[in-house]
Amino acid sequence: MNRMQNIIIRYIILLIGLLIMAFGIAVVTKSNSGTTPISSVPFVLSLIFPITFGQFTCLLSIIFMLTEFIILGRKFPKAQLWQIIIGPFFGLFTDLGMYVFATLNPGAYWARIITLCIGSAMMALGIYLQVAANVIMNPGEGVVKALSYKLKIRFGNVKIMFDAILGITALGISTAYFGDIRGIREGTIISIFLVGFLVKIWSRIANYFNFEKILYSIHSNTQ
Repeated sequence: MNRMQNIIIRYIILLIGLLIMAFGIAVVTKSNSGTTPISSVPFVLSLIFPITFGQFTCLLSIIFMLTEFIILGRKFPKAQLWQIIIGPFFGLFTDLGMYVFATLNPGAYWARIITLCIGSAMMALGIYLQVAANVIMNPGEGVVKALSYKLKIRFGNVKIMFDAILGITALGISTAYFGDIRGIREGTIISIFLVGFLVKIWSRIANYFNFEKILYSIHSNTQ
């Protein structure tokens, strides 16, 4: 397998990861338990303006990348400029996910929780695949990493604060416009901790099947 084929495989894995993550966000959103923190602002804005959930997601991804660039300045890795392609794909996949799961509308509370867990598992798998591909960072994770570096605070702690700020912002927009809370519920809080835990589970499963070793050999061959 030559260098170009290996690079193509890694980008395919990245796109598959983005697709699964976006579909997971759609399932969590359709669980009627609140959307994910990273998608809370785009979702609430899509309820206000005639712009789709995915289009706002794309816009927010671009804003994250630009923020990351401003924070790091010259230390911004040139290779990560390709993050600009993540936004359009992520937005497209999010709208596609909302279309595919349009009829999903669990009523019973237990059904909502199960749907939330399934969506979170999908998100976790998507995140794992993006990390395993080791090509381009998702702008949402990239800006957190940049803030962590700049503030000299652990990534996990910055991630929690970042998600909380997004959730509070979405809460403020919803309350100001609708007079009530939309898009933010207990599922939003649950997903913060559940997705991180499930990423570790997917990593262990991948290690069991030597998935990461295969990818490592691909990475080595491309360097």
